[in-house]
Amino acid sequence: MTVEAFAPAKINLALHVLGQRADGYHLLDSLVMFANLGDRLTARAAERSTLVLTGPMAEGVPPGPENLVLKAAEWAGRNAEFTLEKHLPAAAGLGGGSSDAAAALRALEALGGPVAGDPAALGADVPVCQHGRACLMRGIGEDITPVDDLPRLAAVLANPGVPLSTPRVFGALEQKENAPMPRLPRAPDLETFIAFLSKHTRNDLEAPACGLAREIGELLDRLWALSGARLARMSGSGASCFALFDDWVAAEEAAAELRAARPGWWVTSAWLS
Repeated sequence: MTVEAFAPAKINLALHVLGQRADGYHLLDSLVMFANLGDRLTARAAERSTLVLTGPMAEGVPPGPENLVLKAAEWAGRNAEFTLEKHLPAAAGLGGGSSDAAAALRALEALGGPVAGDPAALGADVPVCQHGRACLMRGIGEDITPVDDLPRLAAVLANPGVPLSTPRVFGALEQKENAPMPRLPRAPDLETFIAFLSKHTRNDLEAPACGLAREIGELLDRLWALSGARLARMSGSGASCFALFDDWVAAEEAAAELRAARPGWWVTSAWLS
């Protein structure tokens, strides 16, 4: 039997860094949504685990035991033949590797039943990627609260082709203790929600990431300049950024405009929810 699993892009609409523990892990307060685009994984039971990489973004992705798909299989104590069709850029602030690991765990459970244990052992973002829906994520990623009453968002996602190391970005953050997010508005309409994000939230990693990769600053400037853009911000530790729009038509037109201006960048429109 062959099973399929979807690994959607994870977008940090807001990422507040509240502190740093003695073991080096940072304490976060983040609002996460997932896109309707991502990687696609197929799996079938096997005597040993293998991984084949395909897709437009497969180049440079490690196919060996360091890949989180194979790490997930090893952690779960299961074996499967995996094929991963990569559509998301790597090391991009979109949670691609963690989402791939979560997809692998879903596929393994479909093949052989529930997998016991805490998936955070594979990475702090893997648990929220298992939810695959709008969530508040706190602590080092282990405190997850699904959020059901937010409007879906029409967005442009873009990456300038510059990989960024998450530890390096966190290391460049000078102020480790920052204010948390305020309480989310209850059942906001689109206008209220975007206004809340704009006025009351931020990504504390945006400034240090821009200091490490000037391309992010250019990308943000171009996103803000797109017709109809309501908010532009970096996702996660970068270098991917997003812009929000009032509707799907505006997002698609803006994505086409950005692709024409920067044909070497990864650019796409997406729904976030």
